[in-house]
This record gives sequence, C-alpha cells and structure tokens, in this order.
Amino acid sequence: MNIEYLKKLEQNPYKHSWRNESISIAEIQQLEQEYNNNDIFPQSLRELLFLAGKYCIVLDYGLEESQQDLQEYVRGKMLSKGKTIVRPFYVIDIYNGSDQFLFVYLDEGNDPGVYEAHYYEGQDWITKVDDKLSVYIDDLVERVKQGRNPF
Repeated sequence: MNIEYLKKLEQNPYKHSWRNESISIAEIQQLEQEYNNNDIFPQSLRELLFLAGKYCIVLDYGLEESQQDLQEYVRGKMLSKGKTIVRPFYVIDIYNGSDQFLFVYLDEGNDPGVYEAHYYEGQDWITKVDDKLSVYIDDLVERVKQGRNPF
C-alpha cells in the first residue's frame, strides 16, 4: 500500500521495545465489508490499519484480540448504555476503563476528523478532537519522539 497520509507513523514504527504491527489487506477488506457496507475506508484509516492495525505505538486498542473484536466490544457497550451513532464509524482507540473511545466517521472523505465519545449522560456525548486523522496521528508520533506519553 502506498502511504500518503501517515508518513510519520510509517517512518517511526518503534517506541522503546514496542513496534507497530499491521493487519493484512484482506483483513482490512473484511472490516470494510462489515463496517462500511463494502465501501473502501477513508485512505488515512486504511493506512493506519495497514501500518498498525494489530498494535500501534500511539493508540490503545484495549484488551481485544483483533480490530473486529474492538469494534464489536464498543458497539455492544454503546448498546448497553443506550447510545447510538447513526453514521458509519470506526473505532480507533479505547481508554479510561472503556468508558471513552475515539473514532472516525467513514463518510468524511479520505482524511476524516477524529471524535471522542463518552458514555456519560447528556446530549453532548460526542466531541470533535481533531479535523484530520493524519494530523492527530502525526501529533501523537511527535509526542513519542519527544519522549512523552502519547495518551
């Protein structure tokens, strides 16, 4: 895959002894089929999964065994909390004991914004974190390069 958006992540695959681990194009296509009605994911998300879909030095995929498990876990938790997202979306990070997660909408072009969702009560349970996934990931990579925690 030609990396267009996530060059910093591609060029910085290590954090101490940890290394980004990819998933295959076939796995990405399976995820597209299941979570985006067989439409191709935004290019920056495809690159993220290709470079670091199994393990990422700047994102936390939780305790789930796979991207599929992560997506199902979050969707199940949302259902149990009475929360829904009506647009197609994909979870990219989960944290704080699984009470919050980061995601991208799949209908915002090739470099979608990053959003944070909280299971707390209230109308504003989703907020925008960054305008572009690539900028968000680049900022986290820079934190790691500076020796800071990306989380």
